[in-house]
Amino acid sequence: MKKYSRPQNFRCAIVLYATLGCTIAAAQTTQEHIHHMGHNVMPFDLSRTIHIFQMTESGGVERVIVRDASAKVQVAMIQQHLQHESIAFQRGDYSDPASLHGANMPGLQELQAGASRIKVSYSPLSTGAEIIFTTTDIKLLTAVHRWFGAQLSEHGADAKAE
Repeated sequence: MKKYSRPQNFRCAIVLYATLGCTIAAAQTTQEHIHHMGHNVMPFDLSRTIHIFQMTESGGVERVIVRDASAKVQVAMIQQHLQHESIAFQRGDYSDPASLHGANMPGLQELQAGASRIKVSYSPLSTGAEIIFTTTDIKLLTAVHRWFGAQLSEHGADAKAE
């Protein structure tokens, strides 16, 4: 009985497919990565929401609102998530954004280390929620602004500055 063996070109096809698959995955933009992986951190649908980052003289305001005001389930998920995040941020726990954007995200290490000098407050909105960051420390103010800038860049079409 003849033993079956795969032709050489079959093995080459497997190697080529694996190589191209890795190349295609690596070609994904940061914005595409954030959009597709955001559900691992945020319970709401990024395509149905928008992140708004407003840098202020004392820190900044991060809002997440729905694109369609009738999306009440999304509003509830935004509110629950941002309330949870505001509590974590006040403790210096930025693990959720770090897991999505990376631990070396601009401003992140400073925010973690200086958490006791930043006031973080949560407010529900009719179309979502917001987190307000307030500090008198110029280095932490700069860190908030750098962190907001990085998120604006990485969220792409899912975010805007105000």
